[in-house]
Amino acid sequence: MTTLPARARIVIIGGGVVGTSVAYHLTRGGEADVVLLEQGELSCGTTWHAAGLVGQLRATQSGTTLVQYSASLYEQLEDEVGLSSGFKRCGGVTVARTADRMEQLRRTAATAQAYDLECQLLTPEQARDHYPLLEIDDLVGGIWLPGDGTANPTDLTQALARGARMRGAKVAEHVRVTDILVAGGAVTGVRTDRGDIEADIVVNCAGQWAHHLAAKIGVAVPLHSAEHFYVVTDQIEGVRPDLPILRDPDGYTYFKEEVGGLVVGGFEPEAKPWVSPDQIPYPFEFQLLGEDWDHFAILMDSALERIPALREVGIRKFYNGPESFTPDNQFILGEAPAVRGFFVGAGFNSVGIASAGGAGRALAEWILEGEPTIDLLAVDIRRFAPFQNDVSYLRERVTEVLGLHYAVPWPNREYDTARPLRQSPVHDRLAQANAGFGSKMGWERANFFAPAGQDPAIEYAWGRQNWMPWSAAEQRACRKDVAIFDQTSFSKYVVHGVDAEAALQWICSNDVAVANDETVYTALLNERGGYESDLTVTRISADQYFLVASSATTERDQDWIRRHLPAGLDAQIRDVTSTMSVFGLMGPRSRELLSRVTDADLGDDAFPFGASHEVELAGATVRATRITYVGELGWELYVLNDNALAVYDALKVAGADLGIVDAGYYAIEAMRLEKGYRAFGRELTPEVDPVEAGLSFACKLSTPIDFLGRHAVEKAKTAGPSRRLVSFAIVPDSSDDADVMVWGGELLVRDGVAVGQATSGAWGATIGAGVGLAWVNAPDGVTADAAYVRSGDYTLDVGGRRVSARVTLGSLYDPSGEKLRPAEDVYD
Repeated sequence: MTTLPARARIVIIGGGVVGTSVAYHLTRGGEADVVLLEQGELSCGTTWHAAGLVGQLRATQSGTTLVQYSASLYEQLEDEVGLSSGFKRCGGVTVARTADRMEQLRRTAATAQAYDLECQLLTPEQARDHYPLLEIDDLVGGIWLPGDGTANPTDLTQALARGARMRGAKVAEHVRVTDILVAGGAVTGVRTDRGDIEADIVVNCAGQWAHHLAAKIGVAVPLHSAEHFYVVTDQIEGVRPDLPILRDPDGYTYFKEEVGGLVVGGFEPEAKPWVSPDQIPYPFEFQLLGEDWDHFAILMDSALERIPALREVGIRKFYNGPESFTPDNQFILGEAPAVRGFFVGAGFNSVGIASAGGAGRALAEWILEGEPTIDLLAVDIRRFAPFQNDVSYLRERVTEVLGLHYAVPWPNREYDTARPLRQSPVHDRLAQANAGFGSKMGWERANFFAPAGQDPAIEYAWGRQNWMPWSAAEQRACRKDVAIFDQTSFSKYVVHGVDAEAALQWICSNDVAVANDETVYTALLNERGGYESDLTVTRISADQYFLVASSATTERDQDWIRRHLPAGLDAQIRDVTSTMSVFGLMGPRSRELLSRVTDADLGDDAFPFGASHEVELAGATVRATRITYVGELGWELYVLNDNALAVYDALKVAGADLGIVDAGYYAIEAMRLEKGYRAFGRELTPEVDPVEAGLSFACKLSTPIDFLGRHAVEKAKTAGPSRRLVSFAIVPDSSDDADVMVWGGELLVRDGVAVGQATSGAWGATIGAGVGLAWVNAPDGVTADAAYVRSGDYTLDVGGRRVSARVTLGSLYDPSGEKLRPAEDVYD
C-alpha cells in the first residue's frame, strides 16, 4: 500500500486517462511534486470501457490541434515509457446516406484542408474499397481520414501513469477523496479515507464523480451520466487488424476492429440518463450496467443494414457503461472561478480517449503558466453559470445532447430541452409578436419574428432557411426606418471603488480615463496580446464604471477581471446582468422616435457617438448610450427590470407611424457582418491580437499608460501581422449562386490556394448576398499597404462548391461611415 504524503503541491483526483494525462504533462513540464489519487484501480471508472476511437478532425482548429497532439503522443509513448498505448493509425471512413449529410462531409473536407489535415471525398464505391464489408446501395458518398486511429484505453492509462511516475509523481490506488478542503476562497488540500493531504492545487479529473465532488465546495461542473452501449462480435471473415474505423452517422453507429470481430456502438437519438451525480454507487470499479437490448435495437438494426455480415455472427459481449455528458457536448477544462487553485478536467462526452492527450497537456500548461496557453474557449469551465449545475436541468439536457452526437450539425442548431430558464421582462410581448426564440446562457432570445399565422420554428438546412425572408425584412426596416431589439441578455457589470480607474486602465486596452457619461470600446487582453473579451466601458462617476459584454461571457469576464485587478487597489466588480433590461433602438429614425418619449437633447452636439446619459422615458430613469452594433444611428437603453415593460411599450407606441419593427439576433448578426464589426468567440479569441484583427485603434498605444498585453501588441505592430481579418461578400457567377448561404467555417481560396477560413457568415439583406468575415493568411506577412490581401481572385468553398467572393479590409456597408458621422469608429 502506497504511503500518502502529508503534503503535495498538486493533487489530482481520478486515475482515468484524463487524470493520468494531466499528471504525465505536469511532470513533463518540470513539476514533480504531484500526487494522483484513484478510488479504485487505474482506468476502473469510465476509461476502461471506452471504445478507444481517436478521430482527428474537430469543429475548431484548437480542438483539432488537441486531438492531433493526442495521436502523436500515443504513437511515441512506448518508446518513452516502455508500455504500449495500443495506438494504431488505421484511418477512418465516414459515410453519408443523405444529401444533407454529404453536404456536411464536403464542408468537413474543406475544414480539413484549412487545418492542413489529409481528407479525401469518396464515392460509395471508393468507400467500399476502404471498407470491404460495407453495404453501399443507399449511400451518397463519404470521406476518408487516413490519420484516424484507435487506442487501448487501459494500456494508454497505464503508459501515461508510468510516464508520470518516472518523473517523480506518486500514484496511489484505492484512496477515496471524500472532500475538497478550502479556506479563504482557495483550495488547501483534500480529505481522503486515509487522511488529509495539504495541497496548493487540486485537479478534479474524477469523471462522472466530478460534479458531486465539486458541488461540495460550491463549484459548478455541469455533467450528468448517460448509459452508453456497444457490443463486441465474434470473429468475422474479412475483418483484419488494419480495418479502418467506420462511422455511419445517419444510422447513429460506429464500427471498429477488435480481435477479428467488430465493436458496434453508437449514439441513439434519445439517450438514457443514468442516476444523478450524487447517487453513483460506491464502489463502482470495472462495472457495467444491465443489458438493454430494446434500447440498443435502433443501433443494431442500423448496423445490420450497413454491415450485412453481422447477420451471420454471434455477439461476444454487450457493454453498457455510463459516461458523463455536458449541456453543450463539449468537455470541461480549467480553473474554477469560485475557488482559486481548483482545476477541472471532466465531462468528455465519449471523446475522452481522443482528447485526453491534448486536454491533459492544455490543463497542465494552464496550471503551470497560470492561464491557458492556447484558445480553450469552447471547453473553458467559465462558459457555464451555476444554474446549469442543476441536476434536473442536466438530466433533461443530456438526453438530447448524446442524441445529437451523430445528428447533422446544423450551424444554428438550438437545443430544445431544459428550456425556458431565463426570460426578459418583455418576453411575453415578443412571444405575442411571433418570435422564434433561441437560447444563450439560459436566456430566451428572439432570433427573428415570423409573420402572423406562420410557425416560428426553424426549418434547418444548409442553404437559405425558412426564417431568412423574415430576418431580411427586419434588416431592411432597421436600415430604412427603425427597429427595436431586446438585448437584455447582455452581460452587465459595475466596477466601483476609489481605484476603479487605475484598475481598469491596467485591465483594458483602451483609455478609460474619460469624462463622466462617456463610453469607450475596449479589449481585455492576455499577456500574449490575445483577446479574453471585448466590451464597452461607460464612466458613471469618479469611482464607478458600467461595463457591457456579450451574453455568453458573464462568468468568464468577472473571473478574468477579479484575477487581474492589481493588488492593493480599491476596486470591486458587481454583476448586475439580471437586474437590468436592454433595448437596442437602431435605425435612421431612432432619434426621431426617441425624441417623442424624452425631453433630453439628442442632437449630435449634446449627444455625440459614445455619449451615455440618464434620461427620463415613460416615467423611468433610463441610461441611453449612443452606440451601434448594426452600423446605424442608434441607442442602447438600459433600464431596471421593474420599468422595462413600460419603456418597451412606450417605444412601440411612439414609433408606430415611423415603421418600427421588432427585430432579432439573426438580423443583428447579418448587419454587424455587413459593417465588419467583430465578435468575441468568433473573430476575437485568445490567439488573435488587435493588430491582425484591425482593432489596434482600441489600444492606448499613443499614451505612456501601461496595460495588460501592451508589450505583445507593440511587438505585433512592429513585426506586422501574418494574417488579416477581411470582410467578404459572395459575388454570384450565375443565378444558382444568388442564394448561396454562408454560416462561418467555409474555406477561403485566393488564386486557387487556400488562405483561411470564414469566421462568421450570414445573409446580408442590404448587400443582397452572403456576407461574412474571414482570415487571410499571407505567407510573407501583411505589408503596410496590405497589397497581398487586396489583390488576387477570391473564392469561397461552400459545401464543395466554389463561389466568387469580393474581399475588403473595410466595411461592405457604408464604408465611409456617413451613417454614423460625425463620430465614427474606423477599423485601421
